[in-house]
Amino acid sequence: MKYVIGLDYGSDSCRAVIIEAGTGQEVASSVKYYKRWMKGMYCDPSKNQYRQHPLDYVEALEESIKEALSKSPAGTAEQVVGMSFDTTGSTPALIDKEGQVLALRPEFAENPNAMFVLWKDHTAINEAAKINEIAKRWPIDYTAYEGGIYSSEWVWAKMAHVLKEDVSIREDSYSWIEHCDWMPALITGTTKPADIIRSRCAAGHKAMWLREWDGLPTEDFLVEVAPELKGLRDNLFHETYTSEVKVGNLTPEWANRLGLTTNVAVGVGAFDCHMGAVGAEITPKAFVRVIGTSTCDIMVVPYDKMHGKLIPGICGQVDGSVIPGMIGLEAGQSGFGDIYAWFKSVLAWPFENILKNSSLIDQETKDKLIEETLDKMIPELSIEAAKIPVSESSVMAIDWMNGRRTPDANQLVKGTITGLNLGSSAPLIFKALVEATAFGSKAIIDRFIENGIEIDSVIGIGGISLKSPLVMQTLADVLGMPIKVAKSEQACAFGAAMFASVAAGVHPNIEAAQKAMGQGFAQEYKPDEEKHKVYMKIYEKYQKLGKFTETELFN
Repeated sequence: MKYVIGLDYGSDSCRAVIIEAGTGQEVASSVKYYKRWMKGMYCDPSKNQYRQHPLDYVEALEESIKEALSKSPAGTAEQVVGMSFDTTGSTPALIDKEGQVLALRPEFAENPNAMFVLWKDHTAINEAAKINEIAKRWPIDYTAYEGGIYSSEWVWAKMAHVLKEDVSIREDSYSWIEHCDWMPALITGTTKPADIIRSRCAAGHKAMWLREWDGLPTEDFLVEVAPELKGLRDNLFHETYTSEVKVGNLTPEWANRLGLTTNVAVGVGAFDCHMGAVGAEITPKAFVRVIGTSTCDIMVVPYDKMHGKLIPGICGQVDGSVIPGMIGLEAGQSGFGDIYAWFKSVLAWPFENILKNSSLIDQETKDKLIEETLDKMIPELSIEAAKIPVSESSVMAIDWMNGRRTPDANQLVKGTITGLNLGSSAPLIFKALVEATAFGSKAIIDRFIENGIEIDSVIGIGGISLKSPLVMQTLADVLGMPIKVAKSEQACAFGAAMFASVAAGVHPNIEAAQKAMGQGFAQEYKPDEEKHKVYMKIYEKYQKLGKFTETELFN
């Protein structure tokens, strides 16, 4: 028996799964939340600042693997042969000449600018705008393979921002690293900047890397974006690697810390949605939606089907970023589950600020009542929302509460809700928010189809796809397409495990790993054609409202 470990680093937690590499059978799993992050440390939502301490990642790595091993049959640890990581992205951090993340040095231990800048941090809006302005007049448009628009969620904008904002870190900032590259480097001892194996997925989609123009943008381009970026390019990389490539083996130190052996091969990391698509058994013409706090949409296209296409307004098209030997396409929404969570927090205000301080009942009863109410809020809203007929005259929302990732990235736009009257109930507003996230999804699919990309199936993965029939049925009705839901709750971690099996030599390529380890699908949502017709009329209004919102309210 040979086992592999897939590690999925999400926005809030790390998930470790131990998989039997020959069959895909899950042996054990563990989820560990980031302690500092869960306390809200180093974040300021009012400024769209979201930072994560590297110690959260390290501690979650050790705790999740040890717990998963403790749930496994005796002898499992000795038979683990591979391990791979997926992470959120772009989630970069500055490093020194030794490859140490600055926040791991005592003098920067509490400095948010020395930490990993989480994907949803939007503090670099101005820097992203400058990149776009310069790129359009530069001899080479470095955003061409990034959908033509660079986002504040991506690495160069973020690194320019923190270096401009914080003089104290500039002298020690030798280079930068993505989270998905740091984890493999850390546990294989390849942290010297010149030795770090860089992910094709991360570099191609977020750092404007392309082999045809010698890798990253030129030094003079970067310095025009921000003088503070001077010198970083020479300390970065020219080559990148796809995720079936082996970075190295666990060092003796890390083998001991994790309870494994130095025989464990560690693969090149990638972003969660890309590995999640692999875990969901992506094939050409399949549109895979990783549905969580935000969404990430992934497709793979054979070389001969691209025909030199450059698809505008998406998050990049990169050779081998998903499956080696095909072009990986990425899109997505900046807010999805986060929008439902926002509405829940609005409704929860009286419970957390009035009932919590009530003297009418004892503390234990208050705590239980608040907990029960919050736990049931979204499920009950969903039940009531499902009873409301689809209507053109209902409440309408725009799903840009956290900006817009695609199509056509713009983090300055805001969400809107319109059509309210004195009879508008909480379930009705919630239904409008669910519909808005579905309309945002349709806008992405339309962009692919308009540019000649064929889509014949939709696959949903992630917690929402497995737990919310309302959201998934609404999505099917709006898209007018059936949606299959991947059976595994941990499709991203499964995808990482599949790549680990190839890096370890168990399977010859990722297609063979998918065939052997794939888990299939739990269910399928089929569209209601009558509702789809009504939704297409509402979608036209959604597009008009979105255009008005962007051009008249938040331009």
